[in-house]
Amino acid sequence: MKTILRAALTLVCASFFWMASAQEATEFHYKHQGMDRTYWLYLPDDLPEDAPLVILLHGYKASAKGYRPEMMTVAKENGFALCYPQGAVDGRGKTCWNVGYPFQKDLKTDDVDFLCSLARHLQKTHGLSRQNTFLTGMSNGGEMCYLMAYLKPDVFAAFAPIAGLSMEWSYRKYEAQRPVPMMEVHGTADKTSLWEGDPYNEGGWGAYLAVPQAVAYWAANARCTYEETTELPLVRNKVILHTYKGGEPAWKGGPATEVRLYEVIGGKHTWALNDMDTCNEIWKFFSIYLR
Repeated sequence: MKTILRAALTLVCASFFWMASAQEATEFHYKHQGMDRTYWLYLPDDLPEDAPLVILLHGYKASAKGYRPEMMTVAKENGFALCYPQGAVDGRGKTCWNVGYPFQKDLKTDDVDFLCSLARHLQKTHGLSRQNTFLTGMSNGGEMCYLMAYLKPDVFAAFAPIAGLSMEWSYRKYEAQRPVPMMEVHGTADKTSLWEGDPYNEGGWGAYLAVPQAVAYWAANARCTYEETTELPLVRNKVILHTYKGGEPAWKGGPATEVRLYEVIGGKHTWALNDMDTCNEIWKFFSIYLR
């Protein structure tokens, strides 16, 4: 009985936290290429002029409303704006980001331009930093991070895909334009976004690289010269942090580019919030590249 009561209390507290946090983000609408796009924006009190901006992308079928409220706490503690854009609906009737999945071949939504346009709009409207704008996202949102890293490293200073995939088509089509700070958090037992990759498109998402191979590409692109391996303090599943260091700066006079892979041993298709302080780790990584 005590176990049931504790579980119920935990659920109530979590629900209250979600509702309280979600109410702090405000819904806005933005016209882009004839489409009415929605986003949720959290601006902490006393946000300074030229504050950083983090854009956070939900996964396939998900909603921006109320998504990852834990990140709002990090935004409040560290003084940055946080935007949750809503993905458009695809031919299956599911919300998504257009990253070139096989079933998205007829999808006309230009999410690359949408996210760049939205970033500029937020920077101009709210006096946010053009140089200190960052992109993170889960699953389908993580795939969008990888695509934007190829195409728009001039718009976003660093990227943090969570359980994201590097699609084979983009790997073959594009070359990275410059050193790109990148971090990935991924479970080795993820059955949706396979750690070992899917070279033959058996899962239906399209062929994609193994996670270590995908991360290694960005480390090689940044000309990182060595790897450090550490274990995070054990919470549930063991998390091994692979940090590729010694990379060329992403901009003149900037810090050396790092690429990180948080390997969650036995982790599933999640943000790994029960295994590590994912949201704070994202901001700690992004903050290296503030200028």
